[in-house]
Amino acid sequence: MSTQPRDAVDRIVAQWDVERPELDSSPMTVVGRIHRVADLLEIALRPPFAEVGLGNGDFDVLASLRRSGAPYRLTPTELTATMMVTSGAVTKRVDRLESLGLVTRTVAEHDGRGRLIELTRAGVALVDRVVEAHWANEERLLAPLSRTEREQLVSSLRKLLLSLES
Repeated sequence: MSTQPRDAVDRIVAQWDVERPELDSSPMTVVGRIHRVADLLEIALRPPFAEVGLGNGDFDVLASLRRSGAPYRLTPTELTATMMVTSGAVTKRVDRLESLGLVTRTVAEHDGRGRLIELTRAGVALVDRVVEAHWANEERLLAPLSRTEREQLVSSLRKLLLSLES
């Protein structure tokens, strides 16, 4: 018997192994943990954003614009593609950030019907400050894993993600 501590997924799998012993529950040991970790990370990543009045989605918009490089401007379509959310979700987030003075909407020079979303100076300053706190928080969350374990996890998750994205 394993001496490792049991987590919620171990308990769920053990129940299924009793109720449906003819089925292979081993996929749940991976998928269940990925799902549970994602849920817990979603919660654990909020505090640095909440401290400055942002939600995770708000930060995602600001970070997408900031990492696009100067002049920190994208079309709504480009922004949606970098965030992997619906255009409606992006619109709501941009509306909120515009009301906070962190982004502006302008008319595209090449297309009068097109719009551009751009970080304001305040938006650049905020995202530059918050990204440092965000990465420190991520580092804290990953502290139980050694460098080697992180590299192995990155490799395995990349392989799985590429398979699912194709």
